[in-house]
Amino acid sequence: MTADPGVPTATYRLQLQPAFPFAAAERAVPYLASLGVSHLHLSPVLEAVPGSTHGYDVVDHSAVRAELGGEAGLRSLARTARAHGLGLIVDIVPNHMAAPAPERLNTPLWEVLREGPRSRYARWFDIDWQAHGGKVLLPVLGGPLGEEWERLRVEDGTLRYWDHAFPLRPGTEGLPLAELLDAQWYRLGWWRLARTELNYRRFFTISELIAVRVEDPEVFDATHATLLNLVRDGVVEGLRIDHPDGLADPEGYLRRLDRAVRTATADGAATGEGTDAEDGTAGGDETATADGTATADGTATAEGTAPGDGTATENSAGGRDGAGGGGRWSAPGGRGGGGRWTVVEKILARDEPLPPAWPVAGTTGYDALHHIDGLFVDPDGLAKLTALYRDFAAPPADLGGDWAATVRRAAREVVTHELAAEVARLTRTASRICAADPRLRDHAPWALRTAIQELLVRLPVYRPYASVDTDTRPASDADAVMLRSAADAREAFTVPQEARVVFVVRDAALGVLGDGPDQRDFCARFAQTAAALRAKSVEDTAFYRYPPLLSAGEVGGDPGRPAVPPEEFHAFAARLLRDWPATGTVLSTHDTKRSADARARVAALTECPAWWGRMVEELTRSAPAPDPQLAWTAWQTALALGHGDAERLVPAVLKGVREAGLRTTWTERNAAYEEEVTAFLAAGPCAADPSVWAAIGAQLDGPARANTLGAALLHLTMPGVPDLYMGTEHVYTALVDPDNRRPPTLDGEPKVSGLSAEKLLLTRAALRLRRERPGWFGPGSGYAPLAAEGPAAAHCTAFVRTGAGGEGGAVTVVTRLSRRLAEAGGWGATRLPLPPGGWRDLLTGRTAEGPTALAGLLSRLPVALLVRT
Repeated sequence: MTADPGVPTATYRLQLQPAFPFAAAERAVPYLASLGVSHLHLSPVLEAVPGSTHGYDVVDHSAVRAELGGEAGLRSLARTARAHGLGLIVDIVPNHMAAPAPERLNTPLWEVLREGPRSRYARWFDIDWQAHGGKVLLPVLGGPLGEEWERLRVEDGTLRYWDHAFPLRPGTEGLPLAELLDAQWYRLGWWRLARTELNYRRFFTISELIAVRVEDPEVFDATHATLLNLVRDGVVEGLRIDHPDGLADPEGYLRRLDRAVRTATADGAATGEGTDAEDGTAGGDETATADGTATADGTATAEGTAPGDGTATENSAGGRDGAGGGGRWSAPGGRGGGGRWTVVEKILARDEPLPPAWPVAGTTGYDALHHIDGLFVDPDGLAKLTALYRDFAAPPADLGGDWAATVRRAAREVVTHELAAEVARLTRTASRICAADPRLRDHAPWALRTAIQELLVRLPVYRPYASVDTDTRPASDADAVMLRSAADAREAFTVPQEARVVFVVRDAALGVLGDGPDQRDFCARFAQTAAALRAKSVEDTAFYRYPPLLSAGEVGGDPGRPAVPPEEFHAFAARLLRDWPATGTVLSTHDTKRSADARARVAALTECPAWWGRMVEELTRSAPAPDPQLAWTAWQTALALGHGDAERLVPAVLKGVREAGLRTTWTERNAAYEEEVTAFLAAGPCAADPSVWAAIGAQLDGPARANTLGAALLHLTMPGVPDLYMGTEHVYTALVDPDNRRPPTLDGEPKVSGLSAEKLLLTRAALRLRRERPGWFGPGSGYAPLAAEGPAAAHCTAFVRTGAGGEGGAVTVVTRLSRRLAEAGGWGATRLPLPPGGWRDLLTGRTAEGPTALAGLLSRLPVALLVRT
């Protein structure tokens, strides 16, 4: 079955970098096709800062990155992929560009620095020219200007400072240095000034990434032209949108992108340029059989063949095949003129819906990650584990003792320190709004600033989606959130009359104070700042301060309530199928703090909390830590890896203590404390006797195996399009730093054994089944929970996937909380009533029919993937 530019059956994420360019990805194509995926999912491919290991620091939207092989290399990869039945999905970065050194690498920014607000590129960047006397603050100096003076020099018509090279305003080259600096459109400043003085929008708190105004049609066209040419030519068949919450108008951007993609594909069809490659056969040199069994080398197939005409079918929820969000995105019926599968990196709170009007297939899948992970968390065990942690570490409530209190304190710290410049700009804009309307006057700047801060820290979601265009995009959901937040925010004021400023700020954030430039700016910027605050205070601070169960601290997660009962998981899966059937789903990404298999090991602690409490006490007595909270975190981190690898553990734990900001930070290093941390790791986890790891393995390897295989099978068979992170088809225990910077190791068929072999078998079986039977898993398919019966029924999560009209089908069966199950005596008489007919397990070849004893079905593996015989 050849790849189709509609809905993928599964994607495989590759992190491209100079050490793993397009040519290396091309060599891996035959192996990746043999797994059963339909598309390769590439990290950003446009020109980036030289040497970048991630590609999100784009410097030139007009060119494919030369270090990866350039456009010729990308097109060659697309042709090879197409020959093996695969398409390409590409990650794009609309929110920001790099502010690099040397600055000339970013031509639009270079021109703005030279020409100022009159530059034709000035509209590209979100710069507040009313601040700093109409100059852009560039916080690049290692110290105050006076201390760095001797390091500044004019050379070859540029102003140089270490690796930086700044343009000079025309006519200023011969001025004395002091006059020359004052004559520029920029002001060089100490890097510490960025926190309070920065006057351009950035990505979160990273001043080296300057925000781009893609809401401007001219900027959109310039930054997307190359990408759209690749879409037109069939090189790119789908898109992942990075950080849409940073944009001024996410929905407006996505609608413009959708229109542009449809225009490009129509042009491609009209010119006959099509796919830029010959169609091939899926699966490389692998051949499929039709008996529905798994072979010795880990291959698996489903009986029969899948229809491949790409036609749409009605599903039971009234949607259409290829449609998500009520049909707002639709796959093309042919090669041109239709949309392309697009997902957004939108982080949703637990009960937050994706905006239904967005013309996308869904999210990148963090919402699915948390619902899958949560199934393998024992809520009773978590409560005991948390109590043991509090007794052991004795943290204050707002510094790691209580999740909600920890988040609130972290948010206050970030909004008053790291995001002080953003709040200051909001305050200036709010002051102008109030000054222009006599009914809004007499609100002091301090009161406006306080109200802005108090509303921001109380938002329970990443951002509201209010707009001044309320006639076309009403902000009802955002309004409800803001109303609740505003009621609490008034508590920050002693005088009730002063507290009324909260409602002024709320209304400005909701876009109901008018449609002037300041009103529009405040509405958009408040939402953008809210997203940055949530990311920095929750993901990058509170997650590191609250470590009872490290696996719960993932992007978009809720460490205060991570457990998910089966009925909640099934309800979530049913909602996905109804509302966003082609959404993305993930378990591991380049941004997950711990890979899925590392989290599976940590989650097992909720099944044996007392043992872990004793273990940490004993380990800390033999190797004391600088503080008990660190000991708890460090040993769980080592446990996630399964050993004390100093090369990976030391940088990961140091990153954690800096992000937590309790004793040291990235910007205010406590060298003595960090040396103590390193010494503790060297004497503790990294020097632990093999008997320690053997004892840990004896307790956790069994439940970790069940968690690993169970999560993988759920991910690959639940509603949505699964995205596999590179290497995760076998056991992959990784930490975000330094592991996400390592180049992939895809040298053909991996030689694996044990759990890795089991996971590879499972992954191949599920992926090939999805490829052969897309109608059972994609839009228009069916999903129904299956309830086990008997004393251990709570330990089984199962569901059936069927095609339109209920034909065919596959049954997923996983074991949850396996240690608790064993302690209770195993499956006993527990049975799973299967749908009518005979069934075969693709993983073991075992057959079953009717009510099936789980003790037999799951005797070899803790999971099963059944198809009709």
